Amino acid sequence: MYMPIIGTLGYIVSPDGLQTLLVHRNARESDQHLGKYNGLGGKMKANEDVMTCMRREIREESGFECTRLELRGTINWTGFGPEGENWLGFIFLITAFAGKLKESNEEGELDWHPIATLDQLPMWEGDRYFLPLVFDGDPRIFHGYMPYANGRAVAWEYSRI
Repeated sequence: MYMPIIGTLGYIVSPDGLQTLLVHRNARESDQHLGKYNGLGGKMKANEDVMTCMRREIREESGFECTRLELRGTINWTGFGPEGENWLGFIFLITAFAGKLKESNEEGELDWHPIATLDQLPMWEGDRYFLPLVFDGDPRIFHGYMPYANGRAVAWEYSRI
């Protein structure tokens, strides 16, 4: 039986559209993401829908309130978690927000990074496959499948509707 952890992952874009806010996961030695850069997000709670989850995670992790966000895609990550858990992720692009940015959160430091050079940052290898789809401006939502084994993406396929 397939029973994935459902989560959200959001990429906040600067007002000029050239940068995105990332967390540098450097706060906890036990973090499976230690040293990597990532968008913001996390696990959906039982009493939430994915939009509510994304808004809550952005608020908790950055201090921002989302005022405009759009679903860019979904990804089925099998075997991804520290114990080989399966994740079903909803990927959002946040293009308008309000509030005061935190310098860091419990996972690490927050900072803006140029979208054009994201591929130069340490990140999950699999992120390099789907990140271009998040920022490409194509209005179609993507739906991807990315199985992991031993902490590495072993395949990537997607479709758009």
